[in-house]
Amino acid sequence: MFKLLFIGDIVGRPGRDIINERLAGLRREHSLDFVIANGENAAAGAGITGVIAKSLLEAGIDGLTLGDHVWDQRGWEHEIIEAGPVCRPANLPASNPGSDHLIIERRGFRVAVFTVLGRTFMGLKADCPFLCADRMLERLKGQADAIIVEIHAEATSEKQALGWYLDGRVTAVLGTHTHVPTADARVLPKGTAFICDVGMTGPYASVLGRQIEPVVARFVDGMPRRFEVATEDVRISGALIEISPSMARAEKIELLTVRK
Repeated sequence: MFKLLFIGDIVGRPGRDIINERLAGLRREHSLDFVIANGENAAAGAGITGVIAKSLLEAGIDGLTLGDHVWDQRGWEHEIIEAGPVCRPANLPASNPGSDHLIIERRGFRVAVFTVLGRTFMGLKADCPFLCADRMLERLKGQADAIIVEIHAEATSEKQALGWYLDGRVTAVLGTHTHVPTADARVLPKGTAFICDVGMTGPYASVLGRQIEPVVARFVDGMPRRFEVATEDVRISGALIEISPSMARAEKIELLTVRK
C-alpha cells in the first residue's frame, strides 16, 4: 500500500510556516510515500516565486501544482522552467512555459500528477478540462502506475462531473481553489478517490485566507481595498489517499486537518 497526501492551496507566509514546522512529522506519523501540494497562493496569497518553490520542496513536498494565479508573480514565467518538480495547469495554452505534469517515483511506484482548470466562473483562458484530461491520460500511458488529477475550479458541479467522468480511469480526482474543505471524500464505484475541495493550508480565522475586516467591508460598500493575508488559526488541510499498488486504484480517502 502506498500513501499520498495532497495538500490544499498554501496561502502566504502562515501556510509556508506550518509546512516547514509540521510536514516532516506528518511524513513520519503517516508513513507518507508521496506529498503533493498546490502552491499557487504561497507568495503573499497570490502566485509563487522561485525562492518560495525551492523552500517548499526542501521542506518535504515532492511536487508542486499551480492554478489560476500561476502567473501573478513577476518573473515566475522564467523561473518555472528551472524550479524543479513544479507543474502549471495542463489546459493552459501550449505556448505557456513550464511542465504540464509531474511524475514522481518512490519504491519503484510511479505517480503522475496534473492539474486542469475549471472554466465556470474562472478567468484564465483554458481548454476544456474534460478533453484535456483525455489527452493527458493518452500521453501518460505506460509512464505511471497511478494518476492524480487536480481540478482547480470554482463550481462544485464541474468538479463532481470530472470525478464521474474519470472514475475508473485515474487514481484520484481532487478539487482545489475554493479554500473551504468539503465533507464529500469518498472512493467512487470504479475505484477513483474524489473530494470537491481539499481545503487550504493557511489561516482559517479569515475569509479564504485574507484578513476579515477589509473583505467584509468590500462586500458592504463595494469600495476597493487591499486584502492582506490573515495570520490566525493556521492549519494544514489535505486529502490522505491509500493506493493499492496492484490495481493503482484508491482504497481509501480522508480529509486530513492539522492545526498549528
